[in-house]
Amino acid sequence: MFNIYQRCTYKDMVLIPAGTFLMGDTFNEGYGLLVHDVYLEAYYIDAYEVTNAQYKEFMDATSYKAPTLWNNPAYNAPNQPVVGVTWYDAVAYCKWAGKRLPTEAEWEKAARGGLEGMRYPWGNTLTHNDANYDGTGGTDIWTYSAPVGSFAPNGYGLYDVAGNVLEWCADWYDTDYYSISPRNNPKGPGTGCLRVLRGGSWNFDPPHLRVAFRYNRSSSLAFSTIGFRCAVNAYR
Repeated sequence: MFNIYQRCTYKDMVLIPAGTFLMGDTFNEGYGLLVHDVYLEAYYIDAYEVTNAQYKEFMDATSYKAPTLWNNPAYNAPNQPVVGVTWYDAVAYCKWAGKRLPTEAEWEKAARGGLEGMRYPWGNTLTHNDANYDGTGGTDIWTYSAPVGSFAPNGYGLYDVAGNVLEWCADWYDTDYYSISPRNNPKGPGTGCLRVLRGGSWNFDPPHLRVAFRYNRSSSLAFSTIGFRCAVNAYR
């Protein structure tokens, strides 16, 4: 094991203000993603997905093992998002950085960028000029993951919250959680078998890039389509 120490800085992080937002799928496209009112305390979240360059700092400092695709040239440029990381790997990096994974509610509020009831972080339409997803065209010239920040940010200043790579969240996944979720600062079910992933990836089609879309995988699995970003409480 490595020694966890606080090295958190707010460089390249965005402050998401305290307040309420409507979480869920207002278009009824998400198989029961019940729209519900959620209140969150203020928090910071990374503007960008964690990159290979950042993850290398972590590995060099802690002797942590390399991700499964670390030597694959399709995914290992310094400014590409780190992929091939399990949920446990993402948690380990966040702890080293003095941060944590965002909750699912925090992720969705940040990804919406201050907009309510929209399919995507910028509105209701999607083209390859907006995000990196299945195929190429327009601004999207990447067959696999794109360098972080290759597309315009959302209203809060977050990049790549639609497409590029799926992002681990802290929560256990439960299909019916929205029907019992507390209004204030929900953190997901207490137990589960799968973890929440959000945001869609470079090989997903447009419906699966919607800001309300929920995905899930086992904590121990790692894929070329999965990365993460970090969050931290605004007042600690």
